[in-house]
Amino acid sequence: MSALRRFGQPLLGLCIGIALWHLGCTIFKTNMPGPWATWEASRPLIVDPLAWRGAMDQGILRYSWSSLKLVMQGYGLALLIGIPLGFALGLSPGFRRSADPIFQLLRPVSPLAWLPLGMVLLDRSGPAALFTIAMCAMWPTVLNIAAGVQNVPQEQINVARVLRLSPWRRFSRILVPATIPYMFTGFRVSLGIAWLAIVAVEMLTGASGLGGFLWAEYNALVYEHIILCIFAIGVIGLLMDRCMSLIEARFNASLGR
Repeated sequence: MSALRRFGQPLLGLCIGIALWHLGCTIFKTNMPGPWATWEASRPLIVDPLAWRGAMDQGILRYSWSSLKLVMQGYGLALLIGIPLGFALGLSPGFRRSADPIFQLLRPVSPLAWLPLGMVLLDRSGPAALFTIAMCAMWPTVLNIAAGVQNVPQEQINVARVLRLSPWRRFSRILVPATIPYMFTGFRVSLGIAWLAIVAVEMLTGASGLGGFLWAEYNALVYEHIILCIFAIGVIGLLMDRCMSLIEARFNASLGR
């Protein structure tokens, strides 16, 4: 029964979704292609997912890999900046009060605004794309780590003082373990935002990933490939979130939680 619930119910929900998609296209007669038309037009990209016939004529896995590489680089940069910044915010009330207005001002800025600034500052589309992804993705990590540091139990801090632990030992033995749940929450949200930003970045830079391919197919009026890209973006985003959950579970298990 548990296997049926685990696999059967999601499969049923997927089938219902496809049926509603087909029904909507049949009733409303829009330009949106139905499931079968989408499969027929997208089959070469799916059946031969590693094909290379040109920058904008590849298999779907090649497009996905191009996007993933760019996202991972930008996400790594976001963590490199966000982790120390989050700890600094949590540890220093003065820095937090001074920096909070700036962070709250920058945090909601769209990738569509960061990318032109990155082009002005860095003068090349590749570094500008990394800058844009990092600036969009780092804020959940920064704010969650800061919240985690502020919520470290007072008794743990008191124990560290009684034992006269050095600043490094206090940081590595008390602050970091207590902040791990907050950190992974920030990491997961940041990863999702980095993946969301990739579409806008590639559409504007013309990079040959999923976002660039989606925009090129929109201009070519190949709507079936737009739907394929949307599905690919959704599936990869889901897999990345599940992978981050597994990493968090393994990490917690290694700490005995």
